[in-house]
Amino acid sequence: MANGKYERIDRTLIHRGAVIDEYVDSISLPDGRIEKWDLVDHKGAAAVVPVRDDGRILMVRQWRNPSGKELLEIPAGKLDARDEPMEEAAARELKEETGYSAGKLSLLVDFCPTVAYSSERIGIYVAEDLVRGRQQLDDDEFLDVEARDADELVQQILRGEITDGKTIAGLFAYVYRRDHGSL
Repeated sequence: MANGKYERIDRTLIHRGAVIDEYVDSISLPDGRIEKWDLVDHKGAAAVVPVRDDGRILMVRQWRNPSGKELLEIPAGKLDARDEPMEEAAARELKEETGYSAGKLSLLVDFCPTVAYSSERIGIYVAEDLVRGRQQLDDDEFLDVEARDADELVQQILRGEITDGKTIAGLFAYVYRRDHGSL
């Protein structure tokens, strides 16, 4: 790398959306050139791997616009505000989407799914000691809850049947920690 450094010298808002904001940033490169880089700004999200007492994982099946089909995913949702604790958002999304509450909620992994162009960060938690309640879906949510075996879910990932990034990260982190006694 040249002697310089990367520096954002300008940011222009292109679109303000309900979930994301889009910007074009002017970035000074280490060699002194100026380039335009896209940025998708996101408040962040939380997801949860809900594990029943029998070891089965609660998954949600819902239609996703970008893929144009229903996907099997772990429960998740965006933060209501940038400063909302991810753990609180994970507990809320678990309750809303599955109807269950967690007696124990622990961080599995915190990751950035698309670092090249998005500021999104997702905290993924494991939920244990589940207590059944009633779903509290948002007005635009229509989803089904399914209980699945964790190892079966890993096989579905490896066959390309589960393609959602947060679900893959969450399930792999859960299975690794389960199998290595670090839950």
